[in-house]
Amino acid sequence: MFRTALRNVLAHKARLLMTVLAVMLGVAFVSGTLVFTSTISDAFQKSSEKGYDNVDVAIRPHASGHAAGRPGAAPRLDQKLLDAASRAPGAASATGTVSGFTAIADKKGELIGNGFSTRGGNYFPGQDGKDGRYPLRDGAAPKGPHEFALDAHTADKAGYEVGDTVRMSVDGPVREQRLTGIYTTDDGTVAAGGSLALFDNATAQKLFATPGEYSEIDVKAANGTSQTALKAAVDKVLPKDAEATTGKKLAGDQAEQIAQGMDGMKTALLAFAGIALFVGIFIIANTFTMLVAQRTRELALMRAVGASRRQVTRSVLIEAFLVGAVAAVAGLAAGVGIGAGLRALMGNTGASVPDGPLVVSPSTVLASLVVGIVITVLAAWLPGRRAAKIPPVAAMNSVHAAATTKSLVVRNTLGALFAGAGAAAVLVATGMDDGKALMGGGAALLLIGVFILTPLLSRPLIALTSPVLRMFGISGKLARQNAVRNPRRTAATASALMVGLTLITGLTVIAGSVQQGIDKMATASLKADYVVSMASQSPLSPEVAEKLGDLDEVTASSPLRNSPARIGTGTGTGTEYLTGVNGKDFDKVTRLDFTEGSLGALRGDRTVVDDATAKEKGWHPGSRFPVTFEDGKKGTLTVSGVYQGNQMIKGIILDNATLAPHQKQITDMQVMVKTADGATAASKESLVKALGKNPAITVADKKDVSDGIAQVFTLMLNMLYGLLAMAVIVAVLGVINTLAMSVFERSQEIGMLRAIGLDRRGIKRMVRLESLVISLFGGVLGIGLGVFFGWAAGELIAGSLDTYELVLPWGRMGLFLALAAVVGVLAALWPARRAAKLNMLDAIKAE
Repeated sequence: MFRTALRNVLAHKARLLMTVLAVMLGVAFVSGTLVFTSTISDAFQKSSEKGYDNVDVAIRPHASGHAAGRPGAAPRLDQKLLDAASRAPGAASATGTVSGFTAIADKKGELIGNGFSTRGGNYFPGQDGKDGRYPLRDGAAPKGPHEFALDAHTADKAGYEVGDTVRMSVDGPVREQRLTGIYTTDDGTVAAGGSLALFDNATAQKLFATPGEYSEIDVKAANGTSQTALKAAVDKVLPKDAEATTGKKLAGDQAEQIAQGMDGMKTALLAFAGIALFVGIFIIANTFTMLVAQRTRELALMRAVGASRRQVTRSVLIEAFLVGAVAAVAGLAAGVGIGAGLRALMGNTGASVPDGPLVVSPSTVLASLVVGIVITVLAAWLPGRRAAKIPPVAAMNSVHAAATTKSLVVRNTLGALFAGAGAAAVLVATGMDDGKALMGGGAALLLIGVFILTPLLSRPLIALTSPVLRMFGISGKLARQNAVRNPRRTAATASALMVGLTLITGLTVIAGSVQQGIDKMATASLKADYVVSMASQSPLSPEVAEKLGDLDEVTASSPLRNSPARIGTGTGTGTEYLTGVNGKDFDKVTRLDFTEGSLGALRGDRTVVDDATAKEKGWHPGSRFPVTFEDGKKGTLTVSGVYQGNQMIKGIILDNATLAPHQKQITDMQVMVKTADGATAASKESLVKALGKNPAITVADKKDVSDGIAQVFTLMLNMLYGLLAMAVIVAVLGVINTLAMSVFERSQEIGMLRAIGLDRRGIKRMVRLESLVISLFGGVLGIGLGVFFGWAAGELIAGSLDTYELVLPWGRMGLFLALAAVVGVLAALWPARRAAKLNMLDAIKAE
């Protein structure tokens, strides 16, 4: 039986090529994902480990610690603790560090890198006057408030040299610093494409903390002292609001965080690899069904000479195993190339990653082989089992075992049950607060149910194309008949395309509706023409709001600032954030919808709260509640109104004049600005110019704000389009495969058609129209299901986005349907040409 299976594989190389390609693409996606994520994760982990080479013990504030009288504020580490740590038994030295956002402008005035990866820190010299973490390549260490040093990677990229004056920003205002030194570093942020500016210790503390305080103290062990022993010694000098951790544990925690960060990307990529494989299952099952059908007599002869049903099934499975093994090995090789390509692509898009080797782990190899072989064998099992059940005498007499009425009734009943249960689950989930799990399960059931019912649906839906197909004469009529001749095969072929288009359409509906909701939210809640904020979303200096408020063209402005506080009394109170605004101008830059009370004069102890907070606390206009401010002082606030909160404005809002006296360090999250001329290019340019053309600050109008919020959805949608293209490619292979085998199966019929007068052009047209009808059938089902799933998912999203409204992207849906038609036309090129080239006499004699 093994020799028979091997002979069949070698005898049908051309027919099995499409199956091999389908499996190979799916495996390549799986292995490429694993290689890419392993490579990136390994590079970041090794880079982070280098960053802890000089750290044996790190002292940090407790993550949950609160300094006395400062709710929610993390404590700082002072000079006294640094001196004590440096004198601990077994300590060779102790280094205090502070860091924060620092935007560096290039020579064109534009921000270098991304906001989150542009950092600043302190140069902490030892007794020799050098900081061992940052060996200088050129120049000298920074001294004084107007000097700084820059990492070599950023300096070389921007073309900066020692002595240059560089424009930068830490909290809003533009600073001009003289570059005194260029250094080399293994810092992970720099290795990943970020920048690191170093200031002298006093300047860095003033910029990123408070004079005399540090965010971390790193202790280096003396020779012969272990990290554990040093930690034990350091623990004895720690205050109660600080903790010590060994460098080894920090490196391990960092590696784990990186691995967890890569898990999300890996899961997403593998999910789409799974979709490609799922679509490939239809092709594999289709291929083996047709191969088995074409060898009915051969299998019957094997049964007649003594082969058992099990042996016949086994021969088909061995054939599938060989095909799967070849496809898996080819897919693994292609996947390694995909992994390398994705890494190079990240570098070209500016998302640099640390250098490191391409990682192809044994688990990647094993997963690729298992996926390719198991998927192929499972997909071939049902056709093999069905072939073994055909009675030898019936097969020898070419009595084709058509589906019985009973089997059709069972299939359609199961499909209706699955589809009904799935649709019901999805509809129930739309009315639940957290119905994601139920909706996901219902969607899967509905998709399976529709797949089972596809043969039943194919006849009436394809029949709708009859008026159009009649325009093509006898070729169109034959194409329609061929499309419904074998409903199961047509269904399997169309379902491959249906799955891909269901996902693409559903995601497009959701993304378009979310974008519309965000646009509506930005328009509804903002009267301001512009929102000014830091590129990194870090706090702004209050100088920015003051400078904007003094401009003649600005008619109203309000900074938004957050301050931690405790609401209520007793042990059950929790830390919440108060939002400070300019009470005089707040109503001129926002448009809040009040459900109770009103904004009124927002001053003194008056405050307005969002509806969610009011409901949780049981507050109404006139309600008074105790508050403990950031500085520990207590007060009482009065609710004057309850408004509908959204993603842009929510929480407890009060006047900055009330809040500012209790803040130790005043910073703004953003500034809302209204200008006399409205949102015009000239007004925007005026604001940008007034802020010194600062690369760290963004001046965004309503559309910019909306696009910024929706950027995540847009980026995700574009990425998903690219990933789902893999499933569409696999679906194209499926249509080609089905048509090619259908042409082979109908060789005698095609020969007869040629003999009675249908020319080569008519044969080509017949095959192309058949392919077009099948593809459009799959496209219509996919788009219909996608719209339904998009609507259902939107009902869940509407619970957290009040302005969400369903938007049907008719243009894109038309494009998707056109894509399905293009798939049909392209897939038919080779099979149609092959059919037209058949010799009519040889075809008539074919069995």
